[in-house]
Amino acid sequence: MSVDRPQPLLTAEDCSPAVLERACGASPFILLADHAGQKIPGRLGDLDLPLGEIDRHIGWDIGSLPVAQRLSELLDATLIHQRYSRLVIDCNRTPGIASSIPEISEQTTIPGNQSVTPAQAEARRTEIFQPYHDLISQTLARRAAQGQPSVIISMHSFTPTFKGVSRPWQIGTLFNRNPKLALLLVELLRAEGDLQVGVNEPYAMTDATDYTLPFHAERRHLPYVGIEIRQDLITQTFGQQEWAGKLARILPRLWQQFSNRC
Repeated sequence: MSVDRPQPLLTAEDCSPAVLERACGASPFILLADHAGQKIPGRLGDLDLPLGEIDRHIGWDIGSLPVAQRLSELLDATLIHQRYSRLVIDCNRTPGIASSIPEISEQTTIPGNQSVTPAQAEARRTEIFQPYHDLISQTLARRAAQGQPSVIISMHSFTPTFKGVSRPWQIGTLFNRNPKLALLLVELLRAEGDLQVGVNEPYAMTDATDYTLPFHAERRHLPYVGIEIRQDLITQTFGQQEWAGKLARILPRLWQQFSNRC
């Protein structure tokens, strides 16, 4: 009887899945970008996607990485980000659920994800998903051992419209069981006077829809917030720099006020 064994997915020509920047950053903030990249392993070709589809939001969080990298620079904050597209495997979904390796994203069929075998799914998990989360776990453990606080900021972006419905928020803050840091950030963002801030918008965080923050932050009882910035505001370099600068100004105040209240 043949055994359905995981076949190696990545080759020497593929890049490593996870990147650690500013490993020794002095800031208490640690930035994560689950959907920063849009690479596809060579053995998967282009997932048989129509031309240009991988460049849309279904393939990655447009603008999120440049904002996170500039914010990392301004704060001297550690940044960990994922290089592969969420269409290969979504690093912010629990492996095994339907949205982990989506057969349809929004209204687009993903041909290369149809009929993925358990062995193929396991290869995507072990070679792409797991190294990213192992790197986060190792980084958090090292910081804890050194007595360095960790405040987790998960960086994402969202589309201005979804299935024909406009989204009015420029920025959203996401949380699950522990809203304290997120709600304080809402206060500081609204104090800017010109922002419409979403509270668990445009998505509500749950264990069923999110993995990174429930697993890494909530299980360790670390303060955290998910940040979603509307993509039309950060598509170009100017907007990316502007939003990174805004957050670099607000986040230290957030940590100071949060520490004082707790």
